[in-house]
Amino acid sequence: MNRRAFLKRAFGSLLTLFGIGGSAYVYAHNIETSMLHVQRETITSPKITSTFSGFKIIQFSDTHIGFQYTLDQFSKLVKRINALEPDLIVFTGDLVDNPDTYTFGNELIHLLQGLRAEYGKLWVYGNHDHGGYGTDILKKVMKQGGFQLLQNSHQAIEKNNDRILIAGIDDVILGKPDVKAALRTTNPDLFTILLAHEPDYADTAAQHPVDVQLSGHSHGGQVRMPFIGSLYTPAYAQKYIQGKHIIERNLTLFVDKGIGTTRLPYRFLCEPEIHVYTLLQG
Repeated sequence: MNRRAFLKRAFGSLLTLFGIGGSAYVYAHNIETSMLHVQRETITSPKITSTFSGFKIIQFSDTHIGFQYTLDQFSKLVKRINALEPDLIVFTGDLVDNPDTYTFGNELIHLLQGLRAEYGKLWVYGNHDHGGYGTDILKKVMKQGGFQLLQNSHQAIEKNNDRILIAGIDDVILGKPDVKAALRTTNPDLFTILLAHEPDYADTAAQHPVDVQLSGHSHGGQVRMPFIGSLYTPAYAQKYIQGKHIIERNLTLFVDKGIGTTRLPYRFLCEPEIHVYTLLQG
């Protein structure tokens, strides 16, 4: 074990056993978890036509409602997203932390319905959505909320006779992802975005005609220490943890830090985040 790995494990063990002490605990538990960073990115490609130049996509991910994140907080998020006036909204998985114990109700559905985007609302499964027998429940709730599921499938977004493609795969950990099925019958000359909950799937996606992959799952590390980085990231978020990555020249990956928390109710040096992507003709 190298020094970096040792320090990360040591800090992780201390955090798990003793929690974050004093003022740092208050900050990590109560303050940073209620923040929201809006990460703005411009995506330029020769495949993007003038029709879609200026098209705005908002991604949110990993709300984990029910663990620490509340419906009241989600309501505020809905208002914040709507205020940004997206053309399209995408959700990249893990709506509820534990579907088997969470009490689903009309309020959650109403809030999902309240998200507004002229060209629709799309989503993909995360591992927590499949976990706890949540697969069918989440599918029903999201459909009632006005979201279209992309489960190894795609949707063409049409504007003035031009199109872009949004594809989505099933969750990598608990689902049956099939990027070939998701892209079946698509035109590789069209600008294509892939929604995939787990970011490390980008190494596979790069072998297919995909221009951009949008992911979550990692929570950006959730708890990060200066000079060390994240103390823990889940499976399939070991290589790409946050930010923008160029994969084998042809694919750009964006990893969203997510909104909620899981396992530990803290965020430290890793604010909750949504992404605003503006498409530009290249």
